[in-house]
Amino acid sequence: MKRNILGFAGLSLFLSLSFSSCEDDKKEEIIETDPINFTKEGEVYIIKASGDTLRKLDVELAETDYEHQTGLMYRESLENDQGMLFIYDSERVRSFYMKNTYIPLDIIYYGTDSTLVSIQKNATPRDETSLPSEGPTQFVLEINGGLSDQWGIEDGDRFSFQNIN
Repeated sequence: MKRNILGFAGLSLFLSLSFSSCEDDKKEEIIETDPINFTKEGEVYIIKASGDTLRKLDVELAETDYEHQTGLMYRESLENDQGMLFIYDSERVRSFYMKNTYIPLDIIYYGTDSTLVSIQKNATPRDETSLPSEGPTQFVLEINGGLSDQWGIEDGDRFSFQNIN
């Protein structure tokens, strides 16, 4: 009986070590991608209700469905004088989320007349919570998180846009 118990214990130990060494041989494949670089496609001017220009930003444009869906995903950084302008064909309530977005953003919603509708401030990176506009919008500007407060963007402000292509 002792011999059977010792034999069983030895076999168990051997199998445990065999399986654990197989697990160590499995390695997770890491896929490396090139960083996505900013490409200036236009300029946005944020304009106060008084008519004074508050800021000029270099922007990338999101005009296609694919660009609307990916936006600033997978970006490691964004300069404070850069952003992304989403341009849609029509005005409606829109909602964004931060899936696969690595940097905090202010998401600024503008109506067809380019007037501010609402702002989602300091959106949390990688969060899939829906961040809707507070009314119908046709344009959305994404900038680094916290800049809308720092610059004093508020109700009544608007934007103008110039395509450089």
